[in-house]
Amino acid sequence: MLLQDVLYKVAIRSVAGSTSVEVNDIQIDSRKVKQGSLFIAVKGTAADGHQFIEKAIENGAIAIVYEDSGLMTPDSRLTYVQTENSAEAAGYIAHNFFGRPSEKIKLVGVTGTNGKTTIATLLYKLFTRLGYTCGLLSTVENRIGKKVAAATHTTPDAVSLNASLKQMVDEGCTHVFMETSSHAIHQHRVAGLQYAGGIFSNITHDHLDYHQTFDEYIRVKKAFFDSLSSSAFAISNADDKRGAVMLQNTNAGKYFYSLKTVADFKGKILDNSLSGLQMMVNDVEVHFRLIGEFNAYNLLAVFAAALCMGEEKQNVLTALSELTGAEGRFDYMLSPKEKLIAIVDYAHTPDALLNVLATIKKLKKGFEQVITVVGCGGDRDKKKRPVMAEVACEHSDKAIFTSDNPRSEDPVQIIKDMEEGLAVAYRRKYISIVDRKEAIKTAINMAKAEDIILIAGKGHEKYQEIKGVRNHFDDKEVVREFFELLDK
Repeated sequence: MLLQDVLYKVAIRSVAGSTSVEVNDIQIDSRKVKQGSLFIAVKGTAADGHQFIEKAIENGAIAIVYEDSGLMTPDSRLTYVQTENSAEAAGYIAHNFFGRPSEKIKLVGVTGTNGKTTIATLLYKLFTRLGYTCGLLSTVENRIGKKVAAATHTTPDAVSLNASLKQMVDEGCTHVFMETSSHAIHQHRVAGLQYAGGIFSNITHDHLDYHQTFDEYIRVKKAFFDSLSSSAFAISNADDKRGAVMLQNTNAGKYFYSLKTVADFKGKILDNSLSGLQMMVNDVEVHFRLIGEFNAYNLLAVFAAALCMGEEKQNVLTALSELTGAEGRFDYMLSPKEKLIAIVDYAHTPDALLNVLATIKKLKKGFEQVITVVGCGGDRDKKKRPVMAEVACEHSDKAIFTSDNPRSEDPVQIIKDMEEGLAVAYRRKYISIVDRKEAIKTAINMAKAEDIILIAGKGHEKYQEIKGVRNHFDDKEVVREFFELLDK
């Protein structure tokens, strides 16, 4: 593809050299550059691509897209394109290079603090059941039709993302459902994509290590809806106090879902138990296999999106009633002999943890204890650590503070941060065990028949990251191991 075609819609400041050169490949990682590549120098959070321009040229780059002229020495044999924002340019360039794949499918983006994975996964499962070939880009996994690939990021970088979308188009996908994280929006990884619609789940304090302020976090989420076209739909949670704000400036068609107020897509919980949710959805009574009020919202969001894409109400509700959620989201496990209940959930924010514990409280039949095993991730927002600890202590009978993914931090210090400022009454309700496997074992040993053990924070993850190394660790595997010992 000619460079001039690759640059369609890119905000260009200046060009030095020919734009009629043939581009064989595009890269934002200089190590992957080969002969004939276009290298895009993107300023990242950990490294600045401008520092690797010379390396990219050594590896065979024929053109360089950059932003900061002060960080490079031009080579007369190459073409240089200076842009207003090289990260945003990368999105448009990748979309162009891979044949504008989002225009050939119905692409739906899901954003919000909690619920993104479940909503995107349910949409994928629903439309697959309705007979479509679908793609999924999520925190848990990526899917192209029935093929599964592990996910490395909630939203991939612009080049990987557009390459995946092209593969989905090539393999016959008509619908793609994608988690769209605040990081991806802010870093312009989704620039250039044409969305058929967007869904907002909710917003609570998270990622403040990255966004610094809650207002900035809200602004970034809202920017996604501001960018939607007039032919798209925008769906928002009317019960979230920022739900209306998210859609106030969008050109897309606006729709709301709610459990508590008048909305386009209205739900009411009739019964919530371990057997599932009995609900009224737009005046139709339905039983769903998913559990909890937070899943009632997720189901409404999926129902709304399906109808906005022209599906028939009864077909949608029938198919939805048969679906299960995403792995690591309120995963329910039972020790048959001892009658212990373990719930593994990805809840890693105060609000998500509160939602799960509130759901467990509603499911309790009597005086069962709730024992919560919880930690906080290293190299992430430290402000939420004492809040997570407080939520766990306030809404559990007992809590065990342990390691999550400590990353480069000292896990002992992370637990100390969690303990800081806890009320005296709460200090009697928790113990600290740094080793996560030992913490889970202790919780199971502490529990009595029909007690409920919540293991929060990692959900679907199959690793624990310590000092830069990802060691195999699966909460569900550990639970099964100790349940088997109990039941012998």
